[in-house]
Amino acid sequence: MDNKFDAIIVGGGILGTFHALHALELGLKVCLVEKNAFPQGATTQNFGQVVPSGMNSKWQRLGRKSLQIYKDIQSKFDISVRQNGTVYLASDEEEERLLVELRAVNNNNDYQSKMLTKNECLERYPGLRKDYVTAGLFFPEEVTVEPRTMIHRLQEYLVQEKGLVMKINFPVISCERKADQVEIRSAKAEMLQASKVVICNGSDFKTLYPALFANSDLEVSKLQMMQTKPQENYTLKGSILTGWSIRRYEAFQECPSYTEIKKNEPQDSLQKKWGVHILFKQAADGSVILGDSHQYADVNSIEELGYDLDMDIDTFMVEEAKKIIQLPTYQIQRRWYGMYSQCKTSDIFKKTIDEDIHIVTGIGGKGMTGSAGFSKKNIATIFNR
Repeated sequence: MDNKFDAIIVGGGILGTFHALHALELGLKVCLVEKNAFPQGATTQNFGQVVPSGMNSKWQRLGRKSLQIYKDIQSKFDISVRQNGTVYLASDEEEERLLVELRAVNNNNDYQSKMLTKNECLERYPGLRKDYVTAGLFFPEEVTVEPRTMIHRLQEYLVQEKGLVMKINFPVISCERKADQVEIRSAKAEMLQASKVVICNGSDFKTLYPALFANSDLEVSKLQMMQTKPQENYTLKGSILTGWSIRRYEAFQECPSYTEIKKNEPQDSLQKKWGVHILFKQAADGSVILGDSHQYADVNSIEELGYDLDMDIDTFMVEEAKKIIQLPTYQIQRRWYGMYSQCKTSDIFKKTIDEDIHIVTGIGGKGMTGSAGFSKKNIATIFNR
């Protein structure tokens, strides 16, 4: 009976791993399968910012549940969570107005935030340029993680403390319902069975159900990011989001002034062309992560995004970052891009096949913040609890 489970979760990224956690917490026997030796997708290629403040009201509720889940696990097992808060830095009167309006929205949602004056921002964030910032909005409850560390530590916690069965190097090549069980098979002819299977990885979805994948409304976003060399005698706490983030994040779309402010923006800028907004986060080794850009393509035309880094985009981001924070060094030690999928017409892709096979993917840029809270709700729905 070692190959029989209540739930098999396909995909060892953040969305799949949190589905596994919540299935375990329902008392189920759970197996998490990962096609590679370790997760290599969007989960390991992002900033590691857990920022419910940037989400619309629906997803903020799920993001706030995620925050509590992260903190609860961290209190028992170190998964690299650091609570230093998130700040949004306004660079002009329009962005400052949006911060004031977002604070009012969050007061109504009972989510703690605090307006910061220009001087308070300059005192809190060393190197912040006084000719850039006009005000800030600070969310003290929000956290950062080290993505590549966090996912491994989270899975260690589930295996050691929760009884998760995890199988790596297990590329799933078939998933079929047979009688009262769903059977999955790997490329090495290994077979597992479960009452329900949840597929949380876009590439596994594409392999198993290519026609459904091709006809989905999924698109892919390519994001470029960089990491400086460690900064000497310099500390930058929390997540630092700037004016273009204010003008981009969906939370601000609920602000009364948002639509009018967006109308006034130039449409032919490099920032618009490459979908750039400038973020900063200091990593555990003292380096600072910078980014990021957004370029989009339909899932059937991913190759249009290319397989290389566009150095013009990186150069543009560094030059813009220098206008915001004067770091001790802007020497770059690492550059990379991440790819994530999202839906064009809904906030996540969900499809049920033969009642007991559940495809859940396309969470987009909400993955690190929203997966823990969303997965808890989704697993409860799947298992009718």
